[in-house]
Amino acid sequence: MESVPLGEEGPIAAHTEAWQVSAALTGDGTCIAQARHFAADFLARLQAEHGIPVTSRAMDLTQLVVSELVTNARKYAPGPVLLDLRVTGAMVEVVVWDSDPVLPVARAADAGRVGQHGLEIVMAVAQGFEVQREPVGKRITARLALLDDPSGAVAGLPPL
Repeated sequence: MESVPLGEEGPIAAHTEAWQVSAALTGDGTCIAQARHFAADFLARLQAEHGIPVTSRAMDLTQLVVSELVTNARKYAPGPVLLDLRVTGAMVEVVVWDSDPVLPVARAADAGRVGQHGLEIVMAVAQGFEVQREPVGKRITARLALLDDPSGAVAGLPPL
């Protein structure tokens, strides 16, 4: 994996740089675990090599969101899945593309329903969420805070 800095040439403050990696996943049974490991490795490398702060909560939530979005892509769309991870400022953006043009819809909460809670989970933990149809398929983007504030709230959200 190679982290690619995005932005202008020359000195840029660490908090304004953007870092991005991409992976093409085959869509087979191993791609979900591969995607989780890919996300964890990316964030760990940014933390170790570039001093980007990442809380353990952000690490866990990023892997959860990656897992849920890649699982849905694998379940509902034939073929490969593309995963992009991008860190800009204090946010990590998880972008998953698949070949199915049908846009997902979060179902109403139902504690008795077994399964099909992935999109609800993603929307509950993300600070930003969007779905867009592409010329082929769709692209789902979730944005997560890398830091928690001292009160224990996730950056960008009010405390519970």
